[in-house]
Amino acid sequence: MAAAPVWSVDPRTGKQREQVAVEATAQEVDAAVRDAHAAREALADRAVRAAFLRSAADELEAARDRLVEAADAETALGPVRLTGELARTCYQLRAFAGIVEEGAFLDVVIDHPDDTATPPVPDLRRYKIPLGVVAVYSASNFPFAFSVAGGDTASALAAGCPVVVKAHPDHPALSELVARVIRRAAARHEVPDGVLGLVHGFDAGIELIRHPLVAAAGFTGSVRGGRALFDEAAARPVPIPFHGELGSLNPVLVTEAAAAERGEAIGAGLAGSMTLGVGQFCVKPGLVLAPASTAGDALLKSLTDAVSDTDPGVLLDHRMRDNFLAGVTERAQLPGVESPVTAGAGGEHTVSAGFLTVPAERLTREGEHDLLLEECFGPVTVVARYTDEAEVRAVLSRLPGNLTATVHVSSEEAAGQGRGADLVRELTPLAGRVLVNGWPTGVAVAPAQHHGGPYPATTSTSTSVGGTAIERWLRPVVYQGAPEALLPPELKDDNPLGLPRRFNGRLER
Repeated sequence: MAAAPVWSVDPRTGKQREQVAVEATAQEVDAAVRDAHAAREALADRAVRAAFLRSAADELEAARDRLVEAADAETALGPVRLTGELARTCYQLRAFAGIVEEGAFLDVVIDHPDDTATPPVPDLRRYKIPLGVVAVYSASNFPFAFSVAGGDTASALAAGCPVVVKAHPDHPALSELVARVIRRAAARHEVPDGVLGLVHGFDAGIELIRHPLVAAAGFTGSVRGGRALFDEAAARPVPIPFHGELGSLNPVLVTEAAAAERGEAIGAGLAGSMTLGVGQFCVKPGLVLAPASTAGDALLKSLTDAVSDTDPGVLLDHRMRDNFLAGVTERAQLPGVESPVTAGAGGEHTVSAGFLTVPAERLTREGEHDLLLEECFGPVTVVARYTDEAEVRAVLSRLPGNLTATVHVSSEEAAGQGRGADLVRELTPLAGRVLVNGWPTGVAVAPAQHHGGPYPATTSTSTSVGGTAIERWLRPVVYQGAPEALLPPELKDDNPLGLPRRFNGRLER
């Protein structure tokens, strides 16, 4: 049977634009993985890796206009948003180049023999090495930052791991273009094309996770798709790490004092966050606990006004649009749920933003309202009105793991008066990033960033954003009693590479 064609589709019309490629066969997936495996040695030199990453950023910037045009044609995210996302992607590549040059990620530790210790310590030298070929599964909603040249790819290459990307079907033409750009950068440093493989098709994604030479995987997408791949990774004869970002409700708690102090501003801020990018951000606030009081009413009025003024938008594809419309309808029909601004179809190919309200008491126990505790991808949120702190605690106790959790407190609570500190502590077990008086949309690429959280937000404790993302693709190894002549340069006493390390218990920089 011939492989199915891969088409570029315009989400504004739902029509096919051009045939981009064909779905990869099992033999083609095998070839891509083997080519990547063969490219490992080309990444062994950290100087080459750093230069390659910087060249990749340069080449992406040089092709910016063509890439943004292609991305907009397939995603309808708009040139402004996409230009900013491409800039973020280039910054991320250069940031990892700096991390590679610094070398601290290698975590070098050297302990000389100590016969006086109990038990005696032999000569031990530890550092981290690349795992091998990494499979990356692109996200739909970030065609640059979480796709072919995105964070998973950048951090894996920085670790010294070649990558095979399973392209997302929502932007196949862009994926092909970006892959060619990255390979052009690789050629500037005599790194083989195989360092970045690209395959299309659902079956190809399954073949990829099962391939015996794939050593780890990174995924951003739905709970259903991510869990299926996670299970495949665990069921292999040799299981591999699977770093998946699956789904998140991103709860927001507004205290009574905060609503009284600046309810209108909070309502407007919530509207901006939940509708940003037509609600297609993984950190969109999907559940808001707001007081059932006069102050809470003011917040709701502000939210109503702002959401009502939001223009309809195009979702990434018609399947997502259908799921959004069905999800909103099912939630709105639950007992006690109201729709102050009805989310739904804004036109034949667009959706309109809205929000639902429900008494928080309905969410304090298992039942038909559990659906409101699940992510609904698109421009909608649920506002649960609480009457006391007991209801807040009961709802929080039922929430699954999240990427983010947010609390809005008053100025007095922020200064340590009241329960502000207690609320931060209560939210901490729920998420990987806890915000105070802010909004979760917008994930800064910074050394201290953590983009992850308890399951089902992610399948591991690592981050996919920030410098420590490189740790996902490394494993430690220790040499015991090895003569200097047999050691890698990273572990020699005279430190020929000038690496930061811990030497006989003392940190050296």
